[in-house]
Amino acid sequence: MSQSEPIIEVGIVSGIELSFNFKYPYRLSQNNSGNKNTFCGIYTIHIQNGQIFFDQQYFQNLEFEPIDKGHATFELFNVKIGIGFHWERSEKQAFEGILKFIIEENKITAINRIVLESYLTSVISSEMSAKASAELLKAHAVISRSWLLSQLQQKNKDCPKNTKFIENESERIRWYDREDHANFDVCADDHCQRYQGITRASTPQVKEAINATHGQVLTSNNGICDARFSKCCGGMLEEFQYCWENSPKPYLKGIRDLATNQKIDLRIEANAKTWILGNPPSFCNTSDKSILQQVLNDYDQETSDFYRWTVTYTTSEISQLINKRSGIDFGEIQELIPIERGVSGRIVRLKIVGSKKSLIIGKELKIRKALSTSHLYSSAFVVKKTINGFTLYGAGWGHGVGLCQIGAAMMSEKGYIYTEILSHYYPNTELKKLYD
Repeated sequence: MSQSEPIIEVGIVSGIELSFNFKYPYRLSQNNSGNKNTFCGIYTIHIQNGQIFFDQQYFQNLEFEPIDKGHATFELFNVKIGIGFHWERSEKQAFEGILKFIIEENKITAINRIVLESYLTSVISSEMSAKASAELLKAHAVISRSWLLSQLQQKNKDCPKNTKFIENESERIRWYDREDHANFDVCADDHCQRYQGITRASTPQVKEAINATHGQVLTSNNGICDARFSKCCGGMLEEFQYCWENSPKPYLKGIRDLATNQKIDLRIEANAKTWILGNPPSFCNTSDKSILQQVLNDYDQETSDFYRWTVTYTTSEISQLINKRSGIDFGEIQELIPIERGVSGRIVRLKIVGSKKSLIIGKELKIRKALSTSHLYSSAFVVKKTINGFTLYGAGWGHGVGLCQIGAAMMSEKGYIYTEILSHYYPNTELKKLYD
């Protein structure tokens, strides 16, 4: 395999009005009809008459490029991160490269055009701590590169309209995979991969990891792997088809997060209950702060319990919550019954029994959204009905498919190199260099 390094476009933020700051001189790529063409400092643009109003002119789109590529830095204000999650917030973020503005759905969207390896430098520093161990950083560089290139290969492929939901009188099953963005390649938030420009301080270790794995991707059957990852698998990896479309992938398998793959079928309810209520040894079963700080950025560290966790609701609280989050009036919630679990014990189909209505919902993310004001840590939980309501005893943080970030950090700590980490989390794969 040999090709040139890709250039990608990342959607950063959208709004009726956006403010930005050129730290160094940028020029407007379009012909500016004789007006000034060099800009430096803070500017605000907004929608007016269905167009972008900037510099006393109307534009369908704007594109700014740095005059000196060695000084190519700009800032965007009020960028939302963690959208829909409990750590959601807005912040000012800094980026390198080209800045574009387009109109989407009566809003302005800011887009950053940048070469892939520079994009990865930010992703690695945004998805985890830039001070993580060298082998963990290398492993994450490979999977982040693989995931992105896999998505770009799949982009614009036609998919049947019924592939993302099943709805009838008895159940509503939907999965929330990354959908193609029509006007850019990926977005900057958790929906795709966290990309926060140069806001999160990078380190020499990150750049060394990017350089050491430059152009390397995971492949399976001569195709680039859709290399998923999550914060904490809870001790057992989930399989792709239990979270997204029903198309199993040979490298996203349900295996124990241990050096030896101990067989246990958590699709069986009794096994899942024992597993989740227990505390089995796993790479990701750690409270070592030095390990966790390698994976968790400052706002992620606001989450303290994730390998095993507990959430309690009164009957009134959970009834109101499910009504608000699902848009369905179940009445008073009477039962929460797991109907189907994946191989990690994550619930794929959950029956909600209410005084007014009963319905099966799924897949895992829809369940997590229905049972939390943001997202429940995972859908691997056991339900205990109490006198006053319900207690959920859960395992893991995220969908659990592919690399477990906390488990990988522990593997690195134990002396595993990045190729061994990748082989553990992505069996049946090969490491190949796609470009120089």
